[in-house]
Amino acid sequence: MTHRTTTSLLPGIHVTDHTVDVPLDWRRPDDGRTISVFARELVDPLRRDEQLPILVFLQGGPGGKGPRPVSRDGWIAEALRTFRLVLLDQRGTGRSTRIDGRSIAAVGDAAAQAEYLERFRADSIVDDAEYLRRTVFGGRRWSTLGQSYGGFLTLTYLSRAPEGLAACYVTGGLAGIHPSAAEVYRRTYPRTERKNLAFAERYSQDVDTVARIADRLAAEEVLLPDGDRLTVRRFQNLGIDFGMKPGYERLHWLLDEAFDSGDRLSDTFLAQVWGRTSYVDNPLFIALQESIYGAAGSGATAWAAQAEREARPAFAETARPLLFTGEMVYPWMFEEIRSLRPFQGAVERLAAKTDWDPLYDPAVLQASTVPLAAAVYFDDMYVDAQLQLETVDAVGGATAWVTNEYEHDGIQDAAVVRRLFSMVDERGGRRADEEQA
Repeated sequence: MTHRTTTSLLPGIHVTDHTVDVPLDWRRPDDGRTISVFARELVDPLRRDEQLPILVFLQGGPGGKGPRPVSRDGWIAEALRTFRLVLLDQRGTGRSTRIDGRSIAAVGDAAAQAEYLERFRADSIVDDAEYLRRTVFGGRRWSTLGQSYGGFLTLTYLSRAPEGLAACYVTGGLAGIHPSAAEVYRRTYPRTERKNLAFAERYSQDVDTVARIADRLAAEEVLLPDGDRLTVRRFQNLGIDFGMKPGYERLHWLLDEAFDSGDRLSDTFLAQVWGRTSYVDNPLFIALQESIYGAAGSGATAWAAQAEREARPAFAETARPLLFTGEMVYPWMFEEIRSLRPFQGAVERLAAKTDWDPLYDPAVLQASTVPLAAAVYFDDMYVDAQLQLETVDAVGGATAWVTNEYEHDGIQDAAVVRRLFSMVDERGGRRADEEQA
């Protein structure tokens, strides 16, 4: 094993960076293709020599890298009271052989690119984590904290390697164990529409501004800083932020400076729209968004979000008031958005794929004895609460805290993870993480 480490010190946090080489394809580990996987280990500096229980953070996504903390606060501070914390850069992100337009173009033709991207789904991420646990962290059981898509990863982990887990904590991210992209969007579009109505009620003065912007974009060519045209449907993508607690406010203040004194769309507005809709920093989030629902027996994802949108005229580009969309991906994005164009051929193939590898094992999940505590946000715009509760009933050892006090980013409040830790403790605690597994 090649294992490279460096150490450093953040305010109140001792840091060890780990990099290991792993197979690109865990099904064929000897085919010679490898990538690097990076994880950052954090610990209280005064306890760095103690054999603390380990908590690995599974970031949201798909295509999520681990957080880059600048101080000891929030949920990270809460975790460091008890755990040695591991922040994993999921393969393809951050310092784990990052994928972008240039790197995917170098892989080969569309068929080769699609095959390559398949190796960056949940099963491979879990195999990477297990390799780290066994080789870098001594083989002791560890616990997981999964935010959003990190909850999907948690279910895959429980299906593939439950022996490596002491406990699991999930915030806003229990997937349905029988994945269906079409079912997800049937449930999330109505909630997205309700979020739009709430935004219009809170900031009624913005409704006319939104219509004015949309009319301008429909009537004339407006270019973003990178030269891409800003279309109405790209403008609508800003609604993805409505599922976060300050999302309404972020859009409100963006619209506040939409026009300059000459009645043109301002450079400030265009720069911010580009930053929020270019996906330069995380193209895998879009490229793999629907593929996370591809599973054995589920059929093709077939651009499910686009199909559902076409059945809902309220989301049309010509509708007024104009509605914003949410965490949805559409085929036109790979034509209109510069950073996504190199992925177009590959994602078209993934959208048509039917022979997916399984992500979850319902029988193993039902028999699980690993304690799992999940925060289910009742009004979650991205991950349907009812599907999450059905999963809680289908997974042994699982219990849920259902709340409408938080939006999807509730993890930012340390009280959320504190409560999840307590839920596991009150039900007997973690499985012994000192034993070799």
